[in-house]
Amino acid sequence: MVDGRVRHGGVGPTVICMIALILSSCERAVVGTPIQAETASPTSGQVAPTSFSGKVVGVADGDTITVLVDGNREAKIRFAEIDAPEKGQPWGGRSKQTLSDLVFGRDVRVQQMDVDRWGRIVGRVFVDNRDVNREMVAVGAAWVFRRYLTDTSLIEVEARAKRERVGLWSMPEAQTVAPWDWRRGERTGVEKRPDQAVQPQGLLSSPSSRADPGSFSCSSKTRCAQMTSCAEARFYLTQCRLESLDGNRDGEPCEQLCATGGR
Repeated sequence: MVDGRVRHGGVGPTVICMIALILSSCERAVVGTPIQAETASPTSGQVAPTSFSGKVVGVADGDTITVLVDGNREAKIRFAEIDAPEKGQPWGGRSKQTLSDLVFGRDVRVQQMDVDRWGRIVGRVFVDNRDVNREMVAVGAAWVFRRYLTDTSLIEVEARAKRERVGLWSMPEAQTVAPWDWRRGERTGVEKRPDQAVQPQGLLSSPSSRADPGSFSCSSKTRCAQMTSCAEARFYLTQCRLESLDGNRDGEPCEQLCATGGR
């Protein structure tokens, strides 16, 4: 605009300034309104945060815990790169107790690495920056799970525990069966359970509890009332995976049937 007139085919300086002012205001408005990225909860089965914190409210065994996140959501955590003895396997109960002593009731940080096929978060667990996965191997409460291993330094940690015969490595060699071999034996029906032949001192044992596991087979039985002996109940729990027989999840089925004196 010159002398109050707009040049034909051009834009005057005043108009340009007005346009620039409008664009500048719009840019400030956009930049000043950040978009909050949504992250799925650790139990959603979708993309989860890389790490999160919570309180341990449950310990299932030596490598699985339940963490309360944000005060009201539960996340089941499977410890990465280690494998603890199974329930009923030698040192299984002690492994679970060791983990309980380390984390139960405490605030932990979970560094997520994966989600397994059961929807559990797979990760490293830390208490006050203490690597609990590594600690479980160091005290002989778990094996290094070589199939999914990325932290190869754990191999030496396990080797040292084995040399010093701490934890499960203090047992006779015949009883130190790796959990993955134990599970394979249960699936194929191969007997890999040396602990069944060893009764703690002072514990009574009935003839029925010493029955040959080969005399049982998985059928339509589903309740403790249908079991003829404690040995059969144990067979159904471990071989047939009938976990409903172990109501309190202590690794012992049918408490009334398998009580002391009938084990």
